Amino acid sequence: MKAVQFTGYGEVSKSIKVSEIEKPIINKNEVLIETYAAGVNPLDIKVIEGDLKSVSTFKLPATLGYDISGVIIEKGEHVTDFNIGDEIFSKVKKQGTFTEFVAINKNLIGLKPKNISFEEAASLPLVGLTAIQALKRGKLKSSESILIHAGSGGVGSFAIQYAKSIGAYLYTTTSTENVKWVKELGADRVIDYKTVDYRAIVKDIDMVLDTLGNEFTEDAFKVIKNKGSVITLVGPVDAETANRMKLNKIIQLFLAFKRRKITKQIKLKSAFYSLLFMRDNAKQLHEIKELVATGKIKINIDKVFPLNETLNALLYVKKGHTKGKVVLKIK
Repeated sequence: MKAVQFTGYGEVSKSIKVSEIEKPIINKNEVLIETYAAGVNPLDIKVIEGDLKSVSTFKLPATLGYDISGVIIEKGEHVTDFNIGDEIFSKVKKQGTFTEFVAINKNLIGLKPKNISFEEAASLPLVGLTAIQALKRGKLKSSESILIHAGSGGVGSFAIQYAKSIGAYLYTTTSTENVKWVKELGADRVIDYKTVDYRAIVKDIDMVLDTLGNEFTEDAFKVIKNKGSVITLVGPVDAETANRMKLNKIIQLFLAFKRRKITKQIKLKSAFYSLLFMRDNAKQLHEIKELVATGKIKINIDKVFPLNETLNALLYVKKGHTKGKVVLKIK
């Protein structure tokens, strides 16, 4: 079967190839999925460029991709909650989804929402799970306020709608051309970062979802209220997460040095700060399914590429400024 793999760490355009690999053989707890579509994420680019080598290693060449939608064509004898022919969506661990067939543990899959296409379903798992877990990590409640950076991106556009489903008041930043669309997603205040400094508008809020990192992580503490929360997807590793990852003391000391400015801000604001490492969660996939089925989450696909144009899809995502998600159509 065909699979898009990366052959080494480095520049995206020099690290991708289309390979012929063996079709997976499932175990008793797995299902075999015929892949209809796969989501393309900035995470795929981080993997190729080696940004995650310290926390995740791959045996090269390795198949890319984390998001999948498709149909179950085989199931193991211990799989009782799903049937052959079921349409599913999932976020996998390391198997890779840029391929024609994927073996997935039964505990990682969810039934695809019936009211959307396979391409739309493949756009949901990673960004949906990330957004839900981030807002739950920050304990966002109804009537509280949140700033979500990069509202037109995959995580941002889902997080906006999820925050509104909770009942939060929502600020977001985006570029001029996306202001109207992001407003339609449910944001209460959309800030065009090209013309306005968001720090002049956002004050004393309960939570920031930081999707940008660097100075945006530090500046998040300037806009939250005392005892507010900053949940980052890309900022420095916090002490609790470092302990949970069981990193050795030398690495933890290095990470503590890197986050010293953040540590100072945390103390000044008595704030809660956490770097989110998203976890696979089938229960939350069901929550996503229900949100989509009831119309609380609407999906926007920016572009769809065929599997043999995966490199173009990755380079398009790498440019940034996508409006929604980029997806590979595999069948």
